[in-house]
Amino acid sequence: MLERTLKKDRTEVTFVLPADIPPGPVSVVGDFNDWRPGVHTLKARKDGKRAVTVALPMKSVHSFRYLAAGDYWFNDETAEDQDGPNSRLHT
Repeated sequence: MLERTLKKDRTEVTFVLPADIPPGPVSVVGDFNDWRPGVHTLKARKDGKRAVTVALPMKSVHSFRYLAAGDYWFNDETAEDQDGPNSRLHT
């Protein structure tokens, strides 16, 4: 799930997943972090889910995927659309 918070000069996008599906560490990897795993790792929240927030430029489009333990790549089913094998979000 994607949560957005509009700020004066940016959009903060929070990537949210269940606490244990998939198990183990998960990071969001995309064009906004040069597709580098581990830069934006999801952390536990008080509501029992995992999340990480990334500040992105307003009115931009980004491709991303999630990377879990065991080299398991997957998409966000709540994203607006797809970009080939990747999820895509609009800020």
